[in-house]
Amino acid sequence: MKLFVTNQNNSERIARFIISIFLIPAPFIYGYELFSIVQAVVGGVLLFNSVSGICAIYRIFGTNTCKH
Repeated sequence: MKLFVTNQNNSERIARFIISIFLIPAPFIYGYELFSIVQAVVGGVLLFNSVSGICAIYRIFGTNTCKH
């Protein structure tokens, strides 16, 4: 079993990237409160997912949306 296998298709990666663009700057816009910091962290995870194409939750459940 390979460790770093892309398991997201391109349209899903683009959607995650767009959502992360809106979530990451939340603390700068709404102030440094817990909810805005959580939004930024979720945005960071989505950004990592979109750039790398690897989703840990997909890996746990054995899901793969790529066509290999």
